[in-house]
Amino acid sequence: MKNKKAYLYLIPSLLIILVFQIYPVIKVFFMSFYIKFDYIRDIVYRRGLDNYNYVLTDKNFYLALKNTFTYVLISVPLTICLALFIATLLNSNVRFKHFFKSVYFLPFVTSTIAISVGWRWIFHSDQGLINIVLNYMGISSKEFLKDSSYTMPLLILLNIWKSLGYNVLIILAGMQCIDKRYYYAARVDGASRWKTFEQITLPLLSPIILFLSITSIIRGFKLFDSIFVLYDKSPGPLNSAMTIVYYIFDKFYINWQFAVAAAASFILFVIILIFTLIQFKITKNRFRY
Repeated sequence: MKNKKAYLYLIPSLLIILVFQIYPVIKVFFMSFYIKFDYIRDIVYRRGLDNYNYVLTDKNFYLALKNTFTYVLISVPLTICLALFIATLLNSNVRFKHFFKSVYFLPFVTSTIAISVGWRWIFHSDQGLINIVLNYMGISSKEFLKDSSYTMPLLILLNIWKSLGYNVLIILAGMQCIDKRYYYAARVDGASRWKTFEQITLPLLSPIILFLSITSIIRGFKLFDSIFVLYDKSPGPLNSAMTIVYYIFDKFYINWQFAVAAAASFILFVIILIFTLIQFKITKNRFRY
């Protein structure tokens, strides 16, 4: 009887998940096979693999893949390592630690749109804060938002700055849950700070690091809004900021190729799923829970 009541309380949440998460995934999967169809009346005249063939032979899709993988493989490890370092410092007896926690967490709770607008002003070619400082130092202005060589560093830097606070607080919470008796025993045995961190802190933080790694990779693969604002609705100079989600947006909203966008979306879903399963497989015997 108690279990039945519990399921009744879960029904609203399950309905939301079903309607807004599970159904869209299923719908996108079937829609990716539509070749000739009426989108308004939801009538399909012909199905096939043409959309997947289109996406997998499109140069822009592979450019988007390259940019997305570059962004994820650089920004995620850097963010987690930096968050681990800062969390370790804040876990020690540092003055004003509560103030620093708030400062680090502030960018995460700030709207990505607002942050991107601010960064667009900071790196503006003529009136940007960075170029004003460079000119004051006698250095010529840089075309940060018009030069493709700056695109990926800017996006990575923006991601680190925005997500660092969240990662720091999650890791710090994990550190404060570690039993202090482990550290006392390590001191008695004469272990150095590095050995203590390597043999105690890091292994016990492994579930948290895995969680942050998975969520950060998923968030990285969905990169779009900061690009859309930072580069004024374009995928950056020479498509240097073209990501998979921007590619999907371009096909769906600009070119009205709904089925092609659905095929690209499902490919992205499979890529994220593969990355997640690989992480679970690699860390299965190495991480301690």
